[in-house]
Amino acid sequence: MTRILIVEDDSAIARNLTDFLRGEGFDAVSVPGAAAALEAVDESFDLALLDVGLPDGNGFALCSAIKQRFGTPIIFLTASGDEYSVVTGFDLGADDYIAKPFRPRELASRIRSVLRRAGRASSVVELEGLRVDTEKAQVTKNGREVYLSALEYKLLLVFLNNRGQVLSRAKLLDEIWDVGGDFVNDNTLTVYIKRLRDKIEDDPAEPRIIKTVRGLGYKL
Repeated sequence: MTRILIVEDDSAIARNLTDFLRGEGFDAVSVPGAAAALEAVDESFDLALLDVGLPDGNGFALCSAIKQRFGTPIIFLTASGDEYSVVTGFDLGADDYIAKPFRPRELASRIRSVLRRAGRASSVVELEGLRVDTEKAQVTKNGREVYLSALEYKLLLVFLNNRGQVLSRAKLLDEIWDVGGDFVNDNTLTVYIKRLRDKIEDDPAEPRIIKTVRGLGYKL
């Protein structure tokens, strides 16, 4: 699982951000300052979210230290959104710079983008007993292998790549159109979502992985 270090001295922000990222499938750990960050950080972290203003140090100096020791991808997440701060952050090797207040879904998307560019995106996704190894194209449920058709697997990948977002039926059709030479229309999509749920849900009648958002579409 992808590990993220959050360096944030505001306890409410740190708690909410940690809970949100864990809900997005990340292993998130928060610390309140520079000293605690330097004690906690090691090679096991895939990315660090840093504030610039910390009670016991400077986020820029912390960025330099982490980059030099571990080369960890870093995103600044801070209220200091002036041009000087942004340029300084990038000059020190930051991979992205996001000003507060931020939109959580956008943050999650930008985290995944940085991880992909850095080659640190995890190939394994786990939720509700489901385990998807995208490198091996292998799916298991509660330890038992699940056999999916090419279109079912593609549909699952679309949901995984858009985790937390509501996907309309039109969007899903655009994404899986003509996979493997199969003609996909609205009725076919309904059938494949049902088949996929039958294979990956504990109770397909009460799905917990692929949920219906009434009137809008579906959401992982």
